[in-house]
Amino acid sequence: MSLDWEQIRLVVFDVDGTLYDQRGLRLRMLREMLGAALSERSVEFIRILSAYRRIREELGDSQIEDFEAALITRTAAQVGCSEDRVIAIAGEWLERRPLPHLIRYRYAGLPQLFRNLRGQGKKIGVFSDYPAGAKLAALELEADLIVCATDPDVGVLKPHSKGLRALMERAAVLPAQTIMIGDRVERDGLAARAVNVPALIRSREPLRGWQTFSRYDEPLFASLGRA
Repeated sequence: MSLDWEQIRLVVFDVDGTLYDQRGLRLRMLREMLGAALSERSVEFIRILSAYRRIREELGDSQIEDFEAALITRTAAQVGCSEDRVIAIAGEWLERRPLPHLIRYRYAGLPQLFRNLRGQGKKIGVFSDYPAGAKLAALELEADLIVCATDPDVGVLKPHSKGLRALMERAAVLPAQTIMIGDRVERDGLAARAVNVPALIRSREPLRGWQTFSRYDEPLFASLGRA
């Protein structure tokens, strides 16, 4: 299916799983975590991360506002540790430690696609459930606008569309002039659909009812490279 890029003024990207191979990175981080667990002779931090991720998904499903407070409180209660411990472990293993590895897992074709989008006069936005600035820098990619679920004026996870609406307002564009590129129908796709924004879902397999792609060098993006 072709896409009319002429009318698009804002291209919004998810980050995790959309700009890099999340599965590959997670396997790399799992090896690092197992090494740390053996060194520390403790798996407490792994239990914290497991609970944190699971509860985060639950909070996304329920679309709870001010989710971070609930996330930290519930994780600490479930694991039986302090809230400060949860914050420290999540920050270390989900935000800081993965950064040096990200560039290795960046999907092919993205730097050229970003250059082509800018060459066509389109703004590049990022809409992520996690803090995205440091990840973009590690991926050697630059966005014009960044909105994350953790921003004080957002505070709710996808598929809530609050962050996407904020991006469109900042870019002064309409839904028909925007496109959302993500990898999860149940998060990125539904967030876009809630505000009538077309979505492209990165997937190896076709998904009924959704426009998909598997690589950034597909014909779908070819016209962006033409002068």
